Amino acid sequence: MSRLIDDFNEYRSRMNEVILSKNNLVMKRFWSLDNQAYTDGALPAKTKELLGLVASMVLRCDDCIKYHLGKCHELHCGTEEIYEVFSIANLVGGSIVIPHTRRAAEFWEELIKSTEKS
Repeated sequence: MSRLIDDFNEYRSRMNEVILSKNNLVMKRFWSLDNQAYTDGALPAKTKELLGLVASMVLRCDDCIKYHLGKCHELHCGTEEIYEVFSIANLVGGSIVIPHTRRAAEFWEELIKSTEKS
């Protein structure tokens, strides 16, 4: 994997462990609900992850964008699908989303490269 991907995943995992170790019931329930929301239902998980990605881009949350890109990659989304999400996010969110699109494109490229190396 790339340093960009590894650093993000390591930090996220480490801090999630810290947060969940405090046994806060509301936080645990919220994270459980979040996980359950992205499972197959009337919409397939892949569609839900793409929706999560566009919402994260419009809300300008780089960590959320990276997380959803990783999930989209795991669910075999194609680059064309990802760039359609980018286009919708920029249309809805406006030019303020462009810097987030750049970072998202960089992270996506690293995910693609990591697959090619495997």
